[in-house]
Amino acid sequence: MECKVSRNKSGCNCSYEPCSRKGICCECIAYHRRQDELPACYFSDKAERSYDRSISNFIADRKNAGR
Repeated sequence: MECKVSRNKSGCNCSYEPCSRKGICCECIAYHRRQDELPACYFSDKAERSYDRSISNFIADRKNAGR
């Protein structure tokens, strides 16, 4: 998989400033999978800012999106 960093970086909604994987989607996904988490792009902006990348937070976020 080829990472298009220049294209991805502008669309990445990760607000964690010291993140070294920002815009490098293949590295970001691999990192979060190893942690049993999901990357920022799966979450709404509000849920993303909590830095809780857990699957349970993702499910709660999706349930709240339908309201």
